Amino acid sequence: MVTLARVDPPENLFKWYFGKFRNTYHKGCPLVLWSGERHRKKMVDKKYESLKIENIVASGVIAESIDLAEFSDKIENCELNKKRFPGAVYRIADPKIACLIFSSGKIVITGVRNDKALADGLAIVLKSLKTAGIEPLKVPRIAITNMVCSYNLDRYINLNKLAVTLNVENVEYEPEQFPGLVYRIKEPRIVVLIFSSGKIILTGGKTLEDVKNGLDVLEKKLESLR
Repeated sequence: MVTLARVDPPENLFKWYFGKFRNTYHKGCPLVLWSGERHRKKMVDKKYESLKIENIVASGVIAESIDLAEFSDKIENCELNKKRFPGAVYRIADPKIACLIFSSGKIVITGVRNDKALADGLAIVLKSLKTAGIEPLKVPRIAITNMVCSYNLDRYINLNKLAVTLNVENVEYEPEQFPGLVYRIKEPRIVVLIFSSGKIILTGGKTLEDVKNGLDVLEKKLESLR
């Protein structure tokens, strides 16, 4: 009589399975699917490799009201000339951004390249308000309103052919006045500036996901030119 010893399975059978056979390959092995997912993610990442954020514009409210004269007098690098512009222009060196501040408490922040720069810049503005004796909102209402990104398609684009292929209502192309083609995408609401060199500018997105989705729409349209 043979006595079989009880062997308990590993606590995490799934993790154990992949850890044991992570380098194996055979038909029907779930690892193949898993590896495919990972490879596809790398492909997607590579697709957007040349996508670069050039500028982020954010706006909102930071105070109930702001005495611009007092603020500009007490804070360095803050200019106020109401004859030229109704708001104060506050330039911050690090991160390098510019803020338009209005007496209503509203603000427009531009020159931002990433979320950290936006958060750091906003923190400096709020600290400056307190320094000037102005009480900011406990929770400022700030949101990204526009993203400007650049991208390289890495190939020549026949703009004349593209202008004919795309919906005329969504295209502006007058090479005598400007060398680029303007393509307005309805969903997501992205405006794309396309040059024959393959370089493009995307604007209008509020998130990087919006920009990527707009880029995907453009790529599908360009497939018809090949």
